[in-house]
Amino acid sequence: MSLQMKIKPGATIQRPATDGFPALNHFFSELDLHAVEAALAAQRPLLVRGEPGIGKSQLARAAAVVLKRAYVQFVVDSRTESSDLLWHYDAVSRLAEAQLRGACGDVTSREELHRDLAVRNFVHPRPLWWALNWDSAAKQAAKHQHKPPRQAEGCDSNNGCVVLIDEIDKAESDVPNGLLEALGMGSLHPPGWEDPVMRTEKVPLVIITTNEERALPPAFVRRCLVLHMGLPREEKPLKQHLIERAKVHFKLDQEVLNSAAEMLIQDRREAEAARWRPLPGQAEFLDLLRAVSDMAPEKPKEQKALLDRVARFTVSKHPDAKRNQP
Repeated sequence: MSLQMKIKPGATIQRPATDGFPALNHFFSELDLHAVEAALAAQRPLLVRGEPGIGKSQLARAAAVVLKRAYVQFVVDSRTESSDLLWHYDAVSRLAEAQLRGACGDVTSREELHRDLAVRNFVHPRPLWWALNWDSAAKQAAKHQHKPPRQAEGCDSNNGCVVLIDEIDKAESDVPNGLLEALGMGSLHPPGWEDPVMRTEKVPLVIITTNEERALPPAFVRRCLVLHMGLPREEKPLKQHLIERAKVHFKLDQEVLNSAAEMLIQDRREAEAARWRPLPGQAEFLDLLRAVSDMAPEKPKEQKALLDRVARFTVSKHPDAKRNQP
């Protein structure tokens, strides 16, 4: 299903925070659209590279809204194992069930006991299982009286699934390598199952983000399409980019937007020259505008006056930055 059939480059997706779901404000660039369409057509995961705060994770949520697909996410950390994205085997519950039956003097036959304590009965579906075969995951979850991942209005598993694997570079290299079968072959083999779980005809859109903190295995990258999300290098396109994104989130005076963008660009250039990391970027720019907007609602002159004071905390985070000097 083509995104271009639904939206055009430059379109924005805006949904208020409702029913426990956070607000969504996303600007779809032409590059975003082409990358998602290519991943859908090639039936490959989309690996999104770029500095923190540029909108990599948000792209997945926005794509799910546009495509009206179910959305599932998983945030990777240093303790993540590849199985955490596929299934969870609850060995503790299985042992507790066996001990409880023994303590209660369970008189069921050995055959019934073996059936009830089968490993497959204690396996819970995780994000890639839901993405590859929603019905199979739902049946497995129902055994434990668990419900499918809750969805925002309009997002339906009957249309397929979008799964976000966020910050995969936080994990060891054996994590992406352990996902090759699921991502490449569209199958996974849970513990205790005789047959693997196979991908349905509704091929999921898998979006994987990295902040480049750790190199990813070549075999893993080869199985992905890659989208590089970055800020323009030249000052004029960068200023235009920042203001364009700001207008998706805020209704602010043009002078406030211009001043904030120029401030961010100045601090970013200083950080680049000094090789400070991370560079102040889009996330810091939006934090600056959010702060002044809340501190002086609908008062452009006061907002502009506040920019320099607030930028010290939102943009100039390095102790040696000029803005932080006495």
